[in-house]
Amino acid sequence: MIAPKDHSKEKERLAALDSYSILDTLPEEDYDNLTAIAAEICGAPISLVSLLDNKRQWFKSRHGLGVSETPKEFAFCAHAINDDDNIFIVQDSRTDERFHDNPLVVGEPRVIFYAGVPLTTEEGLPMGTLCVIDHKPKLLSQGQMNSLKALSQQVMNLLKLRKGKLMLEKSIEQLKEKNEELERFAYIAAHDLKSPLNTINTTAEIFTECYASKFDEDGKTMLGFIQKATTKLTGLIDGLLNYSKSESVLTEGGSTIDLKQLSNDISGLFSYDNSLELKLNSKLKSINTNKTAIQQILINLVSNAIKYSDKDDVEIQIEICETGDFYEFCVRDNGPGIALEEQDKVFQIFKVLAPTDRFGQPGNGIGLATVKKIIEKMGGGIHLESGIGKGCEYNFTLKKIACTTKIVQMA
Repeated sequence: MIAPKDHSKEKERLAALDSYSILDTLPEEDYDNLTAIAAEICGAPISLVSLLDNKRQWFKSRHGLGVSETPKEFAFCAHAINDDDNIFIVQDSRTDERFHDNPLVVGEPRVIFYAGVPLTTEEGLPMGTLCVIDHKPKLLSQGQMNSLKALSQQVMNLLKLRKGKLMLEKSIEQLKEKNEELERFAYIAAHDLKSPLNTINTTAEIFTECYASKFDEDGKTMLGFIQKATTKLTGLIDGLLNYSKSESVLTEGGSTIDLKQLSNDISGLFSYDNSLELKLNSKLKSINTNKTAIQQILINLVSNAIKYSDKDDVEIQIEICETGDFYEFCVRDNGPGIALEEQDKVFQIFKVLAPTDRFGQPGNGIGLATVKKIIEKMGGGIHLESGIGKGCEYNFTLKKIACTTKIVQMA
């Protein structure tokens, strides 16, 4: 017997094999189907998908063979991966000096005939073979050899798909970790910035109230700039905190929410604005959903409608109905509307369409992004229907959530 030599690029070959994370995995039907087909086409009792590491040949699929691996020094496949031809054939191993006294020849499984096609990466590195084995000498026709080569390509396609899936899963996990880190950073940074900003704002207010007479007009203007800047930053930080915490509300279970009470509670939150007329229309008396989530969604949409209205009397209608496993919501206002070409921007975080709202305060572009994030995480979707002078109509769906508590008042 002549033991096989290591491949000329053995280090690179082993690294390529390792990158597929395939060794010692469970049997899979797709590979087993290919070895069954190979055995049938070639009229052989045994067919294998054999992969070679530094010490053994391991069988990802074994048709007609009971063992899962054999030592590398006895492996016909270890010779096959070193052969320059694209198919390695031994017609009768008993007359071949390389194999005549091989334990796999003189003992079980009695490898007399062998034909193997290397499983080669795009870089030309062989990882193993698709092979057929018989207990007696034989010949393969050209058609059988072509079929074996074609099947080996299908084995490589399966391996490539597996590797691609693993890489995708790893990338998704890395992105998930980075997103979580960014959200934690945003939350911590925003939380830690609030205290000094409040101090700056309070100090500016004290100076304005107590020492205004000692400042000239330029000094008063500068204090005004400080107050406006801190107010803007505080609003931005509050928005970031709400956005970063938006997913945490999804851990809350479902509650039965009385819609009449919901209407009263939402109206009560904006009672300071006497020009607001808010109506909730629905044939339903209650809904089963996440209380905190629906509260954040509706408050953001109603608040947004009020802040950017161009009317003295703000009118907002909320409609709710149910279809199957979902609730359908519509929040409609009588505001100025949004041009079609601008509508894809309203749900993008930090996108602001107007420099200031009706009260002269700058927006931060976080509220509607938070709404979209919560809705989509709850298995729903949201879209805007609008036009210049036609107001805005936000239509969104939420999955029903099994109730875990009794009727909940929103206040």
